[in-house]
Amino acid sequence: MTFPKFELHDDPGPSFAGLVDSYGLTPDYSAVNAGSADITHGTTVVACTYAEGVVIAGDRRATSGNLISHRNMRKVFPADKYSGVAIAGAAGPAVEMIKMFQLQLEHYEKIEGNHLSLEGKANQLSMMVRGNLQAAMAGMVVVPIFAGFDRRRDRGRVWAFDVTGGRYEESNFVASGSGSLHARTVIKLGHRSEQSREEAVDLVIKALFTAADDDSATGGPDPIRNIYPIIASINGEGYEEVGETEIAERFATYVQSIQGER
Repeated sequence: MTFPKFELHDDPGPSFAGLVDSYGLTPDYSAVNAGSADITHGTTVVACTYAEGVVIAGDRRATSGNLISHRNMRKVFPADKYSGVAIAGAAGPAVEMIKMFQLQLEHYEKIEGNHLSLEGKANQLSMMVRGNLQAAMAGMVVVPIFAGFDRRRDRGRVWAFDVTGGRYEESNFVASGSGSLHARTVIKLGHRSEQSREEAVDLVIKALFTAADDDSATGGPDPIRNIYPIIASINGEGYEEVGETEIAERFATYVQSIQGER
């Protein structure tokens, strides 16, 4: 295999996205007409900090118009060992963006021999969201959230994005998607800066349950099909998904507490 050679003035350096752009491999959505087909959309994703790090979560439902197109879609992904990203919006471009983002971080690490800073990762994702603006204008909007553990500051951090690529660091929590208003309200009322990892998991479970109760595009727990939200914690030890059994038990406990209040 022959590796490509670059002149000094056009060397993309550690940016894999720059390398892809230089070869003209970036998708062109200029001819897309969103009104000609139902686009599959992911819905509600949330993240919040806790004492040792951050928790990030997303429901499993994807919709196409008024139809449920997928019941077990994955919306939460590890970006690298110390960060994660969750997607809301048009599913196709969103998943493509996440794969490119993961590859970009791995490429940077191999070229530079070190991890990109957490803020640098948020900046890189911001540029990718901005690069999707043409597709967003055609109806394929992608609005992710980003969370990770900052080893330099020894704490969890979370970011929100808008469709133009604007990135906004939030102090304690963030939500995106059709049910984000309901989920954000629950987390806003229940969040404590010194809460434990278990308390943070319970809080995002409550937030997603409330969002599903008020937003038809957000999927709630489905014990019949054994489908539950994807939840992951990120701390100084790295990214780790919460086990499905634990999530199911915590959902059952929360449902019992609601029933006990009635």
